[in-house]
Amino acid sequence: MQESVIDIRGLDNAERIKVQLRTEAPKRWQVDDIVALFELPFADLMHRAQSIHRENFDPNGVQVSTLLSIKTGGCSEDCGYCPQAARYHTDVEKQDLMQLEEVLAAARAAKENGASRFCMGAAWRSPKQRDLEPVLKMIQEVKAMGLETCATLGMLKDGQAEQLKEAGLDYYNHNLDTAPEYYGDVITTRTYQDRLDTLERVREQDINVCCGGIIGMGESRVQRAGLLAQLANMERPPESVPINLLTQVEGTPMYGMDELDPFEFVRTIAAARITMPQSFVRLSAGRQSMHEGIQALCFLAGANSIFYGEKLLTTDNPEAETDRKLFDKLGIHPL
Repeated sequence: MQESVIDIRGLDNAERIKVQLRTEAPKRWQVDDIVALFELPFADLMHRAQSIHRENFDPNGVQVSTLLSIKTGGCSEDCGYCPQAARYHTDVEKQDLMQLEEVLAAARAAKENGASRFCMGAAWRSPKQRDLEPVLKMIQEVKAMGLETCATLGMLKDGQAEQLKEAGLDYYNHNLDTAPEYYGDVITTRTYQDRLDTLERVREQDINVCCGGIIGMGESRVQRAGLLAQLANMERPPESVPINLLTQVEGTPMYGMDELDPFEFVRTIAAARITMPQSFVRLSAGRQSMHEGIQALCFLAGANSIFYGEKLLTTDNPEAETDRKLFDKLGIHPL
């Protein structure tokens, strides 16, 4: 059990019990437990998250990844946030799978800019074998450069995770996106269980899991807590947990939604750190809209991974030089 970081001096016994129940870490996280974390005074929540972060990680070290869209647009899914869905009219242009040399050039540039992991994303519902074969070669070649490899290719069929493992894949990204009870408001073309099945196939091959969600899609605080409970209660929580802030793209169903209060996003980062103390918590999409001060609070709350570079799939991401300047201000070093 984690000790409470809240000063309970001066509270009567009933109040002390209430604080203890709301702040001690259970063996299995209930949604109500995580909602209680969100409801803590901001300073208490940050203190607890930072304390847990320091117990498990270098508090000034951040893992740096670069994400490249190797096949863009034309996806048959109906994810309400995604400009790559073929059914939505956005500015994203469909592009076929990139050639091997183009991908390797991008990987070399990423490594030169300080990235330690290179992630390749393709807008497929589920890759066919003819789709997968050139990606396997990309993974092999990027791995040979000394970079960690990550891929996000959609749902995997039987046998595909084995091929990715043989090619040298280190991480597979497949987000749950949101809580089970809100999922149907976001996506209808694949089920929550479809996503869990892909994650199980990845785990069976002992590939590291990169799995998180998107915040600010109109979900409630309880539903944000529900997403974290799903992640934290996995038999092995994801090694990497990307927390994305919805990037609203004109032409998608979620364009025009009320923007999430930035402090709620920081609270989500802190709750992710507390519930998944040994996972890397990554600031992902939406970071370009965050003031430096909010990003600094996210690092203080336990975020210790970012995507680095000019593009994050199809939405803008702060340039590497901007990130380096922020790291210098905060005394952060890449891992």
